[in-house]
Amino acid sequence: MAKRNPIVNAFMKKCPRCQEGDLFIKPFEISNPLNMPDHCPVCNQKYLPEPGFYYGAMFLSYIFSAFFFLGIVGICLMVFKMSANAAIGVMLLVAAATYFFFLRMSRSIWINLLIKYDPKARDKKEVKGFGY
Repeated sequence: MAKRNPIVNAFMKKCPRCQEGDLFIKPFEISNPLNMPDHCPVCNQKYLPEPGFYYGAMFLSYIFSAFFFLGIVGICLMVFKMSANAAIGVMLLVAAATYFFFLRMSRSIWINLLIKYDPKARDKKEVKGFGY
């Protein structure tokens, strides 16, 4: 399989090491939105290489969502000529609708940035923390 860009792979929510296994357990459960298996079913990559690994994903989520919501409020104010209170109300509705998306996406981007792709990972099947 050809190597994908880490950002494309993150949007597909696939294992960063083999780029085949799913990062999250399907179907989506609202009671446990970050339900991830312990290891990749294809290459056995640990999805929680160390305690606090996804702490940095929290900052990514904040950055992405802040700019996204700033854009939503800006569009409401400048294009639709809404009042500030109405624009904030729209932003809160959009925030509620996209909360789980940003949560999962930030985790996926974080692990894909820190763990390297290994084209032979499927054959190795050894448990790996970080991919180097």
